[in-house]
Amino acid sequence: MFFTFSSRLVYNVRSLTVAVQAQGTTVAARQELDVVEFAKESLQFEPDERQAEVLRSTARRGILNCTRQWGKSTIAGIKALHRAHTKPGSLVVVASPTERQSAEFLSKAAVLLARMGVQPRGDGRNAISLLLPNGSRIVGLPGTEGTVRGFSNVSLMVIDEAARVPDDVYKALRPMLAVANGDLWLLSTPAGKQGFFYDNWEHGGDEWERVTVRATDCQRIKKEFLEEERQQMGNTWFEQEYLCEFVDNGRNMFGREVVRAALDDGEPLGL
Repeated sequence: MFFTFSSRLVYNVRSLTVAVQAQGTTVAARQELDVVEFAKESLQFEPDERQAEVLRSTARRGILNCTRQWGKSTIAGIKALHRAHTKPGSLVVVASPTERQSAEFLSKAAVLLARMGVQPRGDGRNAISLLLPNGSRIVGLPGTEGTVRGFSNVSLMVIDEAARVPDDVYKALRPMLAVANGDLWLLSTPAGKQGFFYDNWEHGGDEWERVTVRATDCQRIKKEFLEEERQQMGNTWFEQEYLCEFVDNGRNMFGREVVRAALDDGEPLGL
C-alpha cells in the first residue's frame, strides 16, 4: 500500500515497525511479505497446499507441469504481483502462445491488483501491461518471435502454456533475463514429447525445480467429472490433459525418445 506523508510516521505492519521519513512525497511502507500471506491478506485469495508450495518457491528456474483447471495462471499472476509489489521499479514479463492469452493473464492480474485498492492501468507504452504505483510493470507478450524482442532487465519471466509456445520465441525471450539475473517459470499442461517445455522437464538438469500437479491431486476437481472425461477423451488424451503425462501424439514415424537414443548411441536410424 502507498501513503503520502508530510512528517515522520511509524507504521506497524504485522510484527514489523517501519519508520518512514518523507516531505510531501509518496512512500511505500512495506516489508518483504511472505507471498502466501500476501495472497491471503492483500489479494483475498486462499491458496491450497500445492498452490502455496509453488507460491513460496524461491527457485530461479521452475517448471510447473499441471492439470487443466488447477489455477496455474492465477498462481503465476500472484507471483508476478508479489514480485512487482515488493521490488519497486521491477519488470515482470509474461509470454503466452497468443496475444489473447497474454491479455487474459493480465486481466486476471488486474482483478487481483484491484483487490489491493490499486486502480489498474497500463504503462502507456505497451498494449498489454499493468503499471504499479511503485513504478513496477507487468507486460504481456504474444508468442511471436519477431514481436517479443526489445525488453531487458527482466526480474521475473513467466511463460504460460509453455508447451505451446514455439522454441524460437523461447530462445528470443531468455536473453531478457541476463542483466537482472532474473527468474524464469514455465507453466503448462503437456503437449506431447516435443519443444523446450518437454526438453527442460526431461533433460534440463538440476537447475530446474519441477512441480507436478495432477487432477487427482486437486480436491476441487471431482472424481465423477474425471471419469466422464476419461470416457469421452480416451486414455491417451486424458493422461495428457489431467495426469500431466508427456505422450507421443502419433504424428511422427519415430518417437522422440527413439530418435534421441539413436543419436546418443551414434548409430544411424535404419530405413
